[in-house]
Amino acid sequence: MMRLKRSKEPIVANVSNRHLHLSRKDLETLFGPGYQLSNIKNLVQPGQYACKETVQIVGPKGKLETVRVIGPVRKQTQVEISKTDSFVLGLNPPVRDSGDLAGSSPIKIIGPKGTVELKEGCIIAKRHIHFTPKDAERFGVKDKEMLRVRVEGERGLIFENVLCRVREDMALECHIDTDEANAAGLKNGDLVRIV
Repeated sequence: MMRLKRSKEPIVANVSNRHLHLSRKDLETLFGPGYQLSNIKNLVQPGQYACKETVQIVGPKGKLETVRVIGPVRKQTQVEISKTDSFVLGLNPPVRDSGDLAGSSPIKIIGPKGTVELKEGCIIAKRHIHFTPKDAERFGVKDKEMLRVRVEGERGLIFENVLCRVREDMALECHIDTDEANAAGLKNGDLVRIV
């Protein structure tokens, strides 16, 4: 099998803080019937935005306050945290691709109008890069392929097992969580390269 030629072009990385995506049903349980999310900042991925709304998430050992909701509403509720967050909460969530929630950790979500108790739905998101099909072709990658990504600088390192996510409705962007960003000394807007 012929290996695709890799582009050395840099990719913008952004840090994914703890957050959650809500289903319509859970949004209304937490914030009230007919509630609409408030967009305070558009994100890089088309159609996604940070919301004014925050909730509290609770695990067997502890809780985290002011966890931001990301819009728009989704088919299912998903909570994304870091490994450090999991120690605070007393959970052991699996490292998963977004949407792969079967058998993931249970978690309680408390909003201003109600509480949702998920039997599963809390994950640590796999580090990943979003590509459009044209970007994927330019970089020589395929959907679901696992990559190695280099972060340069004083605390430079190479991340293994970086998932390719290729879809027409995506924008080129690398996502890592706060633990990974801290380990690499990386901040929003820094550049990474596929190796």
